[in-house]
Amino acid sequence: MNSLLIFAASEGGMAEQFGVNWQLFISQCIAFLVVALALKKFAYAPVLKVLEDRKQRIAEGIENADKIKTELEATQAQKDEILKEAGVKRHEIIDAAKAAAAKLEKEEAEKALKKAEDIIAKAQEATEASRQEMMNELKAEIGRLVVETTMKVSGKVLSDEDQQRLIDETNKELAA
Repeated sequence: MNSLLIFAASEGGMAEQFGVNWQLFISQCIAFLVVALALKKFAYAPVLKVLEDRKQRIAEGIENADKIKTELEATQAQKDEILKEAGVKRHEIIDAAKAAAAKLEKEEAEKALKKAEDIIAKAQEATEASRQEMMNELKAEIGRLVVETTMKVSGKVLSDEDQQRLIDETNKELAA
């Protein structure tokens, strides 16, 4: 490689045959270096900075996404736990409602039974009162018939005392 540089730099060498002007070549190299340094400082460095910022924002976004995912999983677990507790409470409430309904049904059945017993007792009392009233009417009628029959058979008119005595005797005989 050294020999190539020496060959290119020699007078009358190949470089002159191709028309290389060394002053122009060196000035162009210096201009290229100035433009390259300027581009590096003013164009390439800001682009790299923007890329680095973007890379950092992407990393932060991924980190935030991981945090959000973790929080979402925790929230999902809490939601599942709350739903589980709600299901248990729902079953407890349903069981309590069923128990209350059964108790209420039992109480209502007892009330209805008591009411029916009261109605039967009142009906029995009414029947007994009606029977007693009919018995009293029957006794009175029998007593009247006995008095009337006795009057017709004996042919005499009985006093009020005699009539009452006959009625009482007849009632005693009917009661026995």
